[in-house]
Amino acid sequence: MNFPKIDTSYYHQKNVVNLAEKMLGKMLFTNFNNKVTGGIITEAEAYNGIYDRACHAFGGRRTPRTETMYALGGVSYVYLCYGIHHLFNIVTNKKDIPDAILIRAIEPTHGVSTMLKRRNKNKIDKTLSGGPGTVSQALGISVKNNALDLSGSKIWIAESGLKIKKNQIASSARIGCESAGEDGKLPYRFNLINAKKELDSFKNSN
Repeated sequence: MNFPKIDTSYYHQKNVVNLAEKMLGKMLFTNFNNKVTGGIITEAEAYNGIYDRACHAFGGRRTPRTETMYALGGVSYVYLCYGIHHLFNIVTNKKDIPDAILIRAIEPTHGVSTMLKRRNKNKIDKTLSGGPGTVSQALGISVKNNALDLSGSKIWIAESGLKIKKNQIASSARIGCESAGEDGKLPYRFNLINAKKELDSFKNSN
């Protein structure tokens, strides 16, 4: 694979909302037990640290679960949601600033047969990796992969070469953040739209 791995310094940017938008079109890969799986990121959500009522670290909350969020940007933050779903996040910003980006969906491109097996599916459809829980399941990510260096050999993000245009990005309120009040209505969720032609061309050429 000739997809340049993104250096962890890229995640040290201060504006987590802008960075979440920039994640669209990049590639998320895993390599567990010599099985490489991955795809193009098509949906991501920003969580603005201590200032964001929807964020686990709102108000400076530090617990055994959230401690990873206070690390220097460029590591994974994986937590269990509803006791079922393992959700993969990218820790961003500087040390002790607990910003993070939740990866909500990917377009599968590599190791699809392995992803299908992990999801107990026979064919590709929108449910294969179209939600944050299914992304992690398809890629083999679990809470035991928390705090991993994202420039390492197990989980990493790479440039795809896709040129995403502004009119191919939609922003909206995050999902499941209603209890955060007005913060839950912030347009911190980003989706890749109207890009089927580009995605199909990419998959056909790779």
